[in-house]
Amino acid sequence: MTIGPAQLTHFRSLASLKPPRAAVVVAWLLLLGIGLAVAILFVPWRQTAQGGGQVIALDPDDRPQQMSSLVDGRVARFFVQDGQWVKAGDPIVQVVDVDPNFLDRLAAEKAEVVAQIAAIEQSRAVASIDVGRTGQLLAEGLAARRDYEQTQIKVADANAKLAEARAKLQQIEVRQRRQSAQIVTAPRDGRVQNLNAAAGGALISAGTVLAFIAPEKIERAVELYVDGRDIPLVDQGRPVRLEFEGFPAFQFSGWPAFAVGIYDGQVRSVDPTPRADGLFRVLVEPRPGSLAWPDRRFVRQGSKVIGWIQGDNVTVGYELWRQLNDFPLNFGQDQVAQKQEGKDEKSSIEKKKK
Repeated sequence: MTIGPAQLTHFRSLASLKPPRAAVVVAWLLLLGIGLAVAILFVPWRQTAQGGGQVIALDPDDRPQQMSSLVDGRVARFFVQDGQWVKAGDPIVQVVDVDPNFLDRLAAEKAEVVAQIAAIEQSRAVASIDVGRTGQLLAEGLAARRDYEQTQIKVADANAKLAEARAKLQQIEVRQRRQSAQIVTAPRDGRVQNLNAAAGGALISAGTVLAFIAPEKIERAVELYVDGRDIPLVDQGRPVRLEFEGFPAFQFSGWPAFAVGIYDGQVRSVDPTPRADGLFRVLVEPRPGSLAWPDRRFVRQGSKVIGWIQGDNVTVGYELWRQLNDFPLNFGQDQVAQKQEGKDEKSSIEKKKK
């Protein structure tokens, strides 16, 4: 039952109630806000899996490489400085043995072993002649079998000594080659960095890192580390939006069309196993036909990157529900897909029975 203007005369208190204009405006604003909030729940939203990472070289040979000492000793001198460009084979550092006469002693030891080998070979040749001569005398009945066996033992003994001497000679030659490799050279073209100045003049062991060399002309890629919960979304070829360190950008993950200063990539591969912290490495390459990545002068190896791997389109309400429940991406779609697969499998079984 509604109350008309004529009837308000019987309800003087009700007629005297006149809400302030500000309260009416606030009420309408609240109703409008509630309506907009409900409408926004049905607005399309692009799911994304965010991860941080860095720029790397796609070819492992183009990544920074260590240059280590091959022998024990001390650093005599560095041939280069930090930041210097070198070519493959250029000398980087010289390492000398603590004993300056070590190579001379190795050469003398080698000459002695070579002389032993020559004497053993001559002795074996004479013993071989005795074996043939004693064998002929044994056949004619002029020598005892014991004498024949003794000559064979001499040949076998000479063969054993010869093998031992040759093994010793090989060890000496290996030591000579190692000691002769006292100049560490650049494994490839690149720029020298992080020279180990602390090793200068100090005693070092084989394997001590003396410097790094970083190639500059590389094919770049990006490695992102993504939470394992979102990995089911990440497939090969998925589009990725990238924000490089030092390049101002604005990214609205749910609505990519509003992004500014963002570069495009695509998923190249996903590691089958995670790191110790549970994050999976995703390798991203440039997306063909899109805006080229910044020049190598500005985005070098090791530069930090933030990436958003794009998924499917859902509603804002669904995305809020998923985030509140900490469900993985595509949770609802996966359930529908599994049900559909179950129905298809069931129908195929029924058809076979018929």
